[in-house]
Amino acid sequence: MYIPSPATNGFHVGPAFIHVYGLMYVIGITLAILITQRRWKAAGGEPGLVGDVALWAVPAGIIGGRIYFDLTTPKYIPHHWYGVFAVWDGGLGIWGGIALGALVGVWRVRRHGANVGVFADCVAPALLVAQAVGRIGNYFNKELFGGPTTLPWGLQIPVAYRPPGYAAYSTFHPTFLYELIWDLALAALLVWLGHHRSIKPPGLFALYVTGYSAFRIFEESLRVDPSEHFLGLRFNMYVAIILTVAGAAWFWYTQRRTPARAGPAGSGDGAAGATAAGGTGAASEPAADSRP
Repeated sequence: MYIPSPATNGFHVGPAFIHVYGLMYVIGITLAILITQRRWKAAGGEPGLVGDVALWAVPAGIIGGRIYFDLTTPKYIPHHWYGVFAVWDGGLGIWGGIALGALVGVWRVRRHGANVGVFADCVAPALLVAQAVGRIGNYFNKELFGGPTTLPWGLQIPVAYRPPGYAAYSTFHPTFLYELIWDLALAALLVWLGHHRSIKPPGLFALYVTGYSAFRIFEESLRVDPSEHFLGLRFNMYVAIILTVAGAAWFWYTQRRTPARAGPAGSGDGAAGATAAGGTGAASEPAADSRP
């Protein structure tokens, strides 16, 4: 028993060839925008802000993701002049995409005078859903799998896609599938925490960073695709460890600080209104619990 690899990584629509990898990114980004709009509106925010942020943050995320990929996996850069830009051939590095996308997103949210922490908490589960959908594209590209396994859910990889030294093995850990499941489970947990626990913004986003990075420690220990190594470990393993610790420390710091007073009169009548208008501290907590 094993999971078969798809015969092709795309399909034709007339003369155009549609890569499933790219299509999954489009679907994932669309779902992330829709989920964030719903959560931001429930927190008292203006849904139109989500579209404005996405208009700037999505391209920035793609650029940041490709830069990270090129820097950390140079062996996978296609050998032609546009190879460093070919996001359809090799992919994106999620941490670079989130980092640059987040910086641009913070700029847009602040420009509109909204609360960055609450907006980040609204985005966190949506990002995980987008990442989960994106991993389906890795399946069609026959990439991001782990070491050999005889488990019944092992992924059958054609010889041409097996890393050097693994030609004799046929089935491998589907680490992209493990991550897909983890991403959806973590997204559900963040939504539950937003409903049932008083998490101060941007606590949910800090937990997103912590939870996703912690899983990547496990995932990187399984993966066998080419990667830059340092002292015997994959470069991404160090990044995952650092971000897990940093995310946990960030969450601890955001939850221990004394809530600030609500903003001045006129910034919003209710807690959700104050949050959307840029209120902080105690005014943020009820809004966090009201998100779907």
